[in-house]
Amino acid sequence: MEIVNSMINEKLKLILKRLLSSVLVLFLIVTMVFILIRISPGDPTQKYISPKLSPELAEQVRKSFNLDQSIQVQYINFLKNIASGDFGISYEYRMPVLKVISEFLPVTLMLAFLSITLQLFLGYFSALLAIKRKNQFADKLLRKSSIVLYVMPGFVLGLILIFIFSVQLDLLPSNGFKSYYFDELTFFGKIKDIVSHLLLPLLTLSLPGAALFFNYFRDGIEEAMQKDFVLYLKANGVSDKIIFRKHILPNSLKPVLSVAGIELGFLLSGTLVTEVIFSLPGMGRLMVASIFNRDFPLVIACAFISAMFIILSNFIFDLIKVKIDKRIWKEILS
Repeated sequence: MEIVNSMINEKLKLILKRLLSSVLVLFLIVTMVFILIRISPGDPTQKYISPKLSPELAEQVRKSFNLDQSIQVQYINFLKNIASGDFGISYEYRMPVLKVISEFLPVTLMLAFLSITLQLFLGYFSALLAIKRKNQFADKLLRKSSIVLYVMPGFVLGLILIFIFSVQLDLLPSNGFKSYYFDELTFFGKIKDIVSHLLLPLLTLSLPGAALFFNYFRDGIEEAMQKDFVLYLKANGVSDKIIFRKHILPNSLKPVLSVAGIELGFLLSGTLVTEVIFSLPGMGRLMVASIFNRDFPLVIACAFISAMFIILSNFIFDLIKVKIDKRIWKEILS
């Protein structure tokens, strides 16, 4: 009983340590963004101030943006507001920044989760095909294609897909999240319209990632198949399907899940290139626009949420790894 309690206490300490380190990372990120955006050239109030305005009125504009105080005072007030969940009012939209983000976040969330699912699905089944056809035409084609897709810049792949499916074949729309006549469609018509608009962005996001997961799955499965325990199980008459499902696949997933956590974090933090190419209202475009507009509260909130998504996605996939192999829980949480 004492041994069990000791193990539980040790796990709780490691989890607490992981949570504290995550909070520290978030604090450092928002602090760095706060400092960098304020020392960079440009004044967010200039677009609202005319030379015809009196100095007193110009100062009132600066005060309305909470920029009339020293950086130190602004930073202290900023930390107090963050602690209470208040990220301030957007200079550009003149509304709470969290409300602004909530209008752009759904598109990014949808793309991110659909993309990571498609990446893992395509990577896994293409790896199985390559292993079954090892050193044959299909295997060689998949390996070479994965290299091309992985090194190809996202904007190049996006433009190629637009040229083929939108310009030449006229099968799919090239921009936007929905059609201008969206409200006139039936329920299933709306679903079809959204799907048609998301297909090209989804492929642009997913194909390079699928190529990466293809190599991780292929190498991991092949390495696990060479282990001594596989030969031992075969010698004892265990079927190939059971060996693969219960032993080979779980032992090959550790690097895949590590990469998946990082990939999902970056997808959730905003897929800038894809959102720009296909004119999608997502977090990536919002963050870049807020930087150019010198919208300090919105930039910081976007950075905070992006960092939080990266930390959470890594933590979730670490827990999945622990679920698969409980021997590595200490390694994951330390």
